[in-house]
Amino acid sequence: MNTQATIQTPDLLRHTVLWDNHACMPLRPGDDSFLPQLSRHRASGVSVVSLNVYFDLHPPELVFQMLASFRHWLCAHSDEYVLAETVADIESAKRPGKLAVFFDIEGGRAVESHPGLVEVLYRLGVRWMLLAYNKNTRLGGGCQDDDSGLTVARNPVIFSHSNPRALKDHDRNIPDDLMLACARTGGVVNINGIGIFLGDNDNSTDTLIRHIGYAVELIGAEHVGLGLDYVFDRHELDEHVRGRPDIFPPARGYRASMSMVEPERFPEIAEALLKSGLREHEVQGILGQNNLRVASR
Repeated sequence: MNTQATIQTPDLLRHTVLWDNHACMPLRPGDDSFLPQLSRHRASGVSVVSLNVYFDLHPPELVFQMLASFRHWLCAHSDEYVLAETVADIESAKRPGKLAVFFDIEGGRAVESHPGLVEVLYRLGVRWMLLAYNKNTRLGGGCQDDDSGLTVARNPVIFSHSNPRALKDHDRNIPDDLMLACARTGGVVNINGIGIFLGDNDNSTDTLIRHIGYAVELIGAEHVGLGLDYVFDRHELDEHVRGRPDIFPPARGYRASMSMVEPERFPEIAEALLKSGLREHEVQGILGQNNLRVASR
């Protein structure tokens, strides 16, 4: 039975931490022309966003240049944004309507030269890192390479922005056994909004909800979240896709003008989840509380 009839989406959003686990700004040091677009997350009610500062396509030193650029801009706009280092920072930022921001890295090249770089990057605000981005690194296997796998951690692990392969057969999506393994650690599978990972370049809300619903049925609502993977500079993305077919092979569906779910869609996603029959606390978990739980651990 649907028990959500009396719950209004605006009320839910006001008292829920909304967590977008992955968004991409241009990786051009000193170019902050796109950063004001973070206001799109704020205006949509998002509480916290993980901002990418590096992926393995680039030389490792870029990560420090991007961290310097992003941290400088965010600190200069502290009336609207908070550099989040703790769960308490996220929760306190929500009360006055500020957007909490932390950082992520896609791939292990940034720390291959010395394991101590993990601590350095953590102190600069990085809170999750992929071990590989499509291709193998010294840390682990990439999904579009000779994947050597990874043993399961003792603490909760996340899939930062991955969709069920059962619904869309793509290397970047994950099979049921890996989703179940993630859930067994207490972790979260964050569903992304990239059209070629949802369907045939399909970024509709209905299709996104279908992927969320599949994950909920398989591993439980408490292990599902959102990492939309929205790219703010579409021109830069198209250049990467066209210029590096080794990383983005057309045969695997990569193309210019890939569709994606934009941050403005968060209220619509919340409303669709409520209408799907999920309980209020389950919707809150998917929108952000599940990632907050892992962050607290």
